[in-house]
Amino acid sequence: MNILSMENINKSYGGRFLFDGTSFYLQEGEKVGVIGINGTGKSTLLKMMAGLEEPDEGTITVANHVVCSYLPQHPAFAEDDTVLGAVLKKCGESTRQGQSAEEKEAQAKTMLTKLGVTDFEASCKTLSGGQRKRLALVAALLAPSDILILDEPTNHLDNEMADYLEEQLKKRTKAVVMVTHDRYFLDSVSNRIIEIDKGKIYSYQAGYSGYLELKAGREESAIASEKKRQSILRKELEWVKRGARARTTKQKARLERFEELKSAAGPIQDARVEMGSAASRLGKTTVELSQISKRYGDKVLIEDFSYIFLKEDRIGFIGPNGCGKTTLMKMISGMVKPDAGQIVIGQTVKIGYYAQEIGEAEMPADQRVIDYIKDVAEYIKTDEGSISASRMLERFLFEGKEQYGLLGKLSGGERRRLNLLKVLMGAPNVLILDEPTNDLDIATLTVLEDYLDSFQGIVVAVSHDRYFLDRIVKRIFAFEGGGKIAQYEGGYTDWQIRVQQKEQKNNPASGTNLNQAQAKKNSWKQPDTRLKFSFKEKREYEVIEDEIAALEVKIENLEQQMNEAATDFVKLNELTKEKELTRKQLEEKMDRWMYLEELKTRIDEQEKG
Repeated sequence: MNILSMENINKSYGGRFLFDGTSFYLQEGEKVGVIGINGTGKSTLLKMMAGLEEPDEGTITVANHVVCSYLPQHPAFAEDDTVLGAVLKKCGESTRQGQSAEEKEAQAKTMLTKLGVTDFEASCKTLSGGQRKRLALVAALLAPSDILILDEPTNHLDNEMADYLEEQLKKRTKAVVMVTHDRYFLDSVSNRIIEIDKGKIYSYQAGYSGYLELKAGREESAIASEKKRQSILRKELEWVKRGARARTTKQKARLERFEELKSAAGPIQDARVEMGSAASRLGKTTVELSQISKRYGDKVLIEDFSYIFLKEDRIGFIGPNGCGKTTLMKMISGMVKPDAGQIVIGQTVKIGYYAQEIGEAEMPADQRVIDYIKDVAEYIKTDEGSISASRMLERFLFEGKEQYGLLGKLSGGERRRLNLLKVLMGAPNVLILDEPTNDLDIATLTVLEDYLDSFQGIVVAVSHDRYFLDRIVKRIFAFEGGGKIAQYEGGYTDWQIRVQQKEQKNNPASGTNLNQAQAKKNSWKQPDTRLKFSFKEKREYEVIEDEIAALEVKIENLEQQMNEAATDFVKLNELTKEKELTRKQLEEKMDRWMYLEELKTRIDEQEKG
């Protein structure tokens, strides 16, 4: 059942089109992941679904009695509210059928505890941004709703919290629409992916790994169709050059088709971030931590931790929120001093620190985008040569006039992308990434991961993104409480398996499934990609040429009727509309024929191979 429809939506901000006549339909019980480059309108789409924003044009229809629950990207609470009071107020006075207010309160406390918030009477004004996000998430989950709309629900969640949320959403029978850049999470929860690209919405009936395959197929089909168009265009051009001996109606139609083929636009390549590898030379002495300790009051964050970073190390730090990961990063970068121990930084070390949060002082709203980058460097030396700040901005998808826009006009994701560029413009040889996956779109993350593969220096990452850690790091340091930091070789999944093995060894009766983590990693593998016709495509291929010929004959007949009805304007208008509709059907059939013909060629080549 269709419970939400968005039809022919147009939406723009300051002359920039986010949505250009696009449509979206949500079915009951669907779990939809929304992806797209930062600034394309993901959050705006969610706000329009939740009724918080209106489109400039188009209609949004929500089925009768359908209720939406919305988690904003940056939630706000009244400062004088308590934690529990704020959650209950946010999720409304209504309760689920058969649920008492006491049961709802108990459920709220359980969820808050699972998400690391245990002081239910604390004032909201004392909470960090991450804690406020978790409060709003609990409120959104608790509110009775038919559509749960979540904007970046995994931001500020550690790995255990993300696992808990994942299970909650997988058990949910109502519809879910979410924006998240956590690819393991997206693949596990969603059964449909929609991608916002150049003002349009593309739908893929699959999880994230299935989406990757389907999108690759769509792009290959578009390229194949363009090759076929060019091939047909060459043949038609030869026919035109030879000249027609008699200008029959059929030949006129062929000339018109030639003109349409000639003027048709080819497929537009997706814009993507480009990063040229840039780093300064790293000497013999890198970063050496010797017996460092740090505590705040009675809370011990780090106790007697030592490590010497090796050239081209790829290190990941994990642990629950508030355990001291960011504090350690700030100590390495010189922003915070240890209580005890010594940190030695080599003379050639140049640290680039990509911070978890960017304050207004670091990115003043009235500063221009290009000036923000030029404050670091006018030019940067990469493996491709010297590149200007303006050119690097273009590579990071800040085109022309956007470079002279103000920082205050950028979306949260665009600010993060720009800040990443600023860090890289400094050509660091020790790159510290504190929660780099927060607010960065998947396309940028993918390119960042590729960039780090060739980065000639040390990479230190703090992240809750399991896929990012599996993809990048070779060694994990896990905060295990009481200031202890334990070392594990491998990525996140390798750490997870070792922890499970340790738990089973200590408690054999626990029945822990040691293969669960590895199974999740293996599930990321792409399915069989052998090409073949579906039953529907095979039948379609057999009759499509006859259908094209029939449509061409119909257009000829209509043109003849139009000539005969030259003075009957009512009849002429009807025939003109019918001809336009038939021409549109012919275009669609031709496009489809080109796709099927190319697919058949590739299948034949595959079978021969």
